[in-house]
Amino acid sequence: MSTAAAKDSRTEPGADTQLFALVGNPNCGKTTVFNALTGLRQKVANYPGVTVEKKIGECFSQHGKKMRIIDLPGAYSLNARSPDEAVLRDVLLGRRKDTPKPDHIICIADASNLERNLYLVTQVLELGLPTILALNMVDVAEAKHWRIDVAKLSEELGIPVIPMQATSGKGLLELKIAMSQGRVLKPKWHSAPLPEAIKTELMQSRDVLAEAGALDKGATLLEPLYLLSEHDPLHHGIDSAHVEKVATQRRSMEKSFPGWEDQLVNDRYAAIERLCSLFLRRPETPQETLTDRLDRVLLHPVWGFAALVAVLCFLFYLIFTVAAGPMELIEATFNGLGEWVQAHMAPGDLRDLIVQGAIAGVSGVLIFLPQILLLFFFIGLMEDTGYMARIAFIMDWLMSKVGLNGKSFLPVLSSYACAVPGIMATRTIDDPKHRLITILVAPFASCSARLPVYGLLIPAMLPRETAGPMTQAALMLGMYALGTGGAFFFAWLFNKGIMRGVSSPMILEMPDYRMPALKSILLHVWERASLFLKRAGSVILGLSILIWAASTYPKSEGTPSEQLAHSLAGRAGHLIEPLIKPLGYDWKIGIGLISSFAAREVFVNTMSVVYSVESEEEDLQPLRQRLSGERWPEGRAIYSPLVCLSLMVFYVFAMQCISTIAIVKRETNGWRWPLFQLGYMTSTAYVMSLLVYQIGTFLGF
Repeated sequence: MSTAAAKDSRTEPGADTQLFALVGNPNCGKTTVFNALTGLRQKVANYPGVTVEKKIGECFSQHGKKMRIIDLPGAYSLNARSPDEAVLRDVLLGRRKDTPKPDHIICIADASNLERNLYLVTQVLELGLPTILALNMVDVAEAKHWRIDVAKLSEELGIPVIPMQATSGKGLLELKIAMSQGRVLKPKWHSAPLPEAIKTELMQSRDVLAEAGALDKGATLLEPLYLLSEHDPLHHGIDSAHVEKVATQRRSMEKSFPGWEDQLVNDRYAAIERLCSLFLRRPETPQETLTDRLDRVLLHPVWGFAALVAVLCFLFYLIFTVAAGPMELIEATFNGLGEWVQAHMAPGDLRDLIVQGAIAGVSGVLIFLPQILLLFFFIGLMEDTGYMARIAFIMDWLMSKVGLNGKSFLPVLSSYACAVPGIMATRTIDDPKHRLITILVAPFASCSARLPVYGLLIPAMLPRETAGPMTQAALMLGMYALGTGGAFFFAWLFNKGIMRGVSSPMILEMPDYRMPALKSILLHVWERASLFLKRAGSVILGLSILIWAASTYPKSEGTPSEQLAHSLAGRAGHLIEPLIKPLGYDWKIGIGLISSFAAREVFVNTMSVVYSVESEEEDLQPLRQRLSGERWPEGRAIYSPLVCLSLMVFYVFAMQCISTIAIVKRETNGWRWPLFQLGYMTSTAYVMSLLVYQIGTFLGF
């Protein structure tokens, strides 16, 4: 790979604009700074070849000068141990042809954890690029009674240092001024020099790797240094033909200088400690902080778990109360739209397509947008306040019982929003067996796509008028707990069976509690809302039209119910009815099960379309009311509480998401594991639903 070619590659629009790269540790507030600078002027994609998110945005100086900003993945070091850290390293070194080398770097550092953050900062400074250091969370440092001499730190590093409090916008103007008025200087920091013997060995390694084509001939010693520290060069764009060269050089280094990496790490921390003694003053006796007091409760083995359950109960309570008003408004709006179309169009297939297909199908899913946004808002709130790391710590004890650790729980936790990024997040897990097991069990987490299903069936099972929102919230919490229990059980089973291994300990950095950046959280919610609306306007709309067509054709004489049974969808439903009737489902539910293999939430819009097509009435009756009126031929209610529970249990365990199957195929490099996952999860869903319905029926429910 040619470093020069990568450096000159300007693949992004506006290549004449200066490119700033945001760099920092996880939990340092980097994304908050990025959102504060760019607002809605940002684009999100993936780096080609890896499932690592790429964010590029724009901001303007006080004088209207446009500046491009790239938010690089959070990392603790340029000695890359994961694809995220590899992307950071390769972009800064100009090794990625798809991303231009930054003109300037903005290092974001947590002022309350300087020694840890300065490790990465000093590595970045050694690259020689013009750099700004933004000291974020100075309020947290002040609460610890730390005194930071910003001017002295700036003098020692030779770069501008901007104290910031990103959540409130403090220091943002000063940062923009530093970016736009030429205060960006090349650093003068130099850490402890490399031992001469190691330096000589690195020079030889550079020559060997350059001849093999793994490095550019003009590479500095930093490139072989960081490449030889990596455990898996395949993660980092090194051609498979060159991997053995890298591995050979690594073995040579370890043989000649045992523990050479540890020596360099210790030397760097010693240099950072000397630096901190020049500008940082801390009280001799550490002060008890709000974080310490809260953690005594929130990390307690009993009270911490109780607090987590209380937080989740509160979230689900809000989902059934606060979201009720907006949901009713959306429902009324679509009903009004359907009535308007019926009033202004002549009867016929086109009107039925618009009303029964497009409007009924899209509204059936879109009505749950308020609940989904509330879920994402609270996930963002927990991440921004630092509570999410505590959840991982609390769950580490449970994960250890099934052979995993809290590192595996973080991807599972992400899967409660969506399994796709959750599975992508498993790339931070070092152990390949633990990573594969986490991929296999992550989809058990009840993602936001299941929320429309729960939101439809829980009120049908327990109407708000009789049960109340607290009971509904408790049932939804039970569904989430059931999915989590399923993930734990199969993780234990896989560890004890097909993938035996020794569990590794978790090393997790606990950030201090801090005030959330509401602007950043709302921006994230807006992004999720945009994605959901695009999905509703494209995928869901397209599927709704297809389902309407399958439920309408071929035409036949008779009642709408007879017409539906004669249609392609009706025939498919009748075909699988003998298989699903032991679960309590009829052939119409079978249509929903078939269609929802594309995505779980499609079940809701399928039912909306099916019952709308079947209806003899001209009004758009709400789907929940239609469910309550559905009957078996003998007059028994189809959507009884037991059937609703059986359906929810099915969707807790079923692997019904094409996007998740595709990402598992990509992450495991083949079809073996996604097909295994599809098979065992679908089988589990069927067996669990069968047990729920048959045992419930036997007990008289």
